[in-house]
Amino acid sequence: MTEHDLEGDDSYAGGEPVLAYDATSPGRGRRRKGRGVPGCLAVIVALAILVGGIYVAATKGVDAIQAQFSSAQDYAGPGRGKVTFEVHEGDSVTAIGRNLKDVGVVSSVQAFTDAASANPDATGIQVGFYQLKKEMKASDALEILVDPGNILSNTVTIPEGLRVVDIVDILAAKTNFKKKAFETVLADPSQLGLPDYANGNPEGYLFPSTYRFGPTEKPLAMLQAMVARFKQAAADADLEGAAANLGYTPGQLMTVASLVEAEARRQQDRGKVARVIFNRLENPDNGQTNGLLQIDATVNYALDRQLGVGLTLDDLNVDSPYNTYKFAGLPPTPIEAPGDAAIQAATHPTEGPWLYYVTVNLRTGETKFTDSYDEFLSFKNELDVYCQTSDAC
Repeated sequence: MTEHDLEGDDSYAGGEPVLAYDATSPGRGRRRKGRGVPGCLAVIVALAILVGGIYVAATKGVDAIQAQFSSAQDYAGPGRGKVTFEVHEGDSVTAIGRNLKDVGVVSSVQAFTDAASANPDATGIQVGFYQLKKEMKASDALEILVDPGNILSNTVTIPEGLRVVDIVDILAAKTNFKKKAFETVLADPSQLGLPDYANGNPEGYLFPSTYRFGPTEKPLAMLQAMVARFKQAAADADLEGAAANLGYTPGQLMTVASLVEAEARRQQDRGKVARVIFNRLENPDNGQTNGLLQIDATVNYALDRQLGVGLTLDDLNVDSPYNTYKFAGLPPTPIEAPGDAAIQAATHPTEGPWLYYVTVNLRTGETKFTDSYDEFLSFKNELDVYCQTSDAC
């Protein structure tokens, strides 16, 4: 190729070779297009999407790491308003935290579990209701929950030796419910969970104890709790086993226990009083007793009055199966609610021959026992002398 040919040839421009086409070559009638702007744009968009995805993934990873190592979301406190919160049987710390978050007490479950991890008392949170606030600092909420003294309840103490009507009076006075509400429940005793041997009568089976009723508990639940507590006491004393051994029904032993509760004031006398009752029941041919228990409290029960009231001769003539001066054997039902000690005495009476007893000092409860009618009369005379000088009679 000559120098002239090079100068007139478009294959070089500025000393650089460029693409050319031969018009005479088959299949090369058109010049191929280079990668123009649209192709570059697609590459740029693809790169942008890739970089963006990497950024989002990286950001989420950083956020996750920060969430793991930074403090959980928590309210500053001290909170507002009131929230009545219940801890249920079997609730774990996490479950408590979840429930607190659901009602708006704490900001996050993690904040509560973190606070619990730092407080060794958190494992001892007791079942019950607590007064909390909305938007509390998690550690402040925990401080309330770990203190059993903060459990919301109506504390009701039922002493031993009360009739059902007396128990209802106390429940009405110590809770937010009227007597009628309890009487309505008692009108259908089948819902109380009474044992079969109670024969549908709650007398004697509302166990005397101290109860803590939650703010949502209704009269039915309260009375059911008292019957359930009786069943525990009966199991502890092996009431049914003792009845079989002694030759009585469990219901009869509960009646004996109620009589012991009414008559014996001192622990050392309860088993002896029970034995006097059994001896009289099992020796009906005794010339002086004729199977009569002659217990004053049963007469007062028949007269629908407090069991410790003194009797008159007219009282002794009341025509009622509860009048143990007139009708031999046990009264039809318990006359009051016996406690653990009286039930224990009825199921495990003290061995002895006694048929009589007299409480000769009403202030101390001193009681004397005998199987001699003449000695019994001397004890009664001792009581009469005591009453002449004491206002306790």
